[in-house]
Amino acid sequence: MGGLSITHWLIVLAIVLLVFGTKRLTSGAKDLGSAVREFKKGVRGDENPAQLNDQARSADAARESQTERERDGR
Repeated sequence: MGGLSITHWLIVLAIVLLVFGTKRLTSGAKDLGSAVREFKKGVRGDENPAQLNDQARSADAARESQTERERDGR
């Protein structure tokens, strides 16, 4: 008995794809990713997302103005 080889895993993957289809698997993966993202936000304690969005917008504006200054300086 022992571990499963790569051929066994490929057969299992093929069966899963046949049973569930690629659409269901991709949507499930997207749902899992969003759940993990929300969990990480909860762990960090991001209770005020509006404030974080304002900070991100101001950082983006600063980067844009710096890029424009660099472009104009050339």
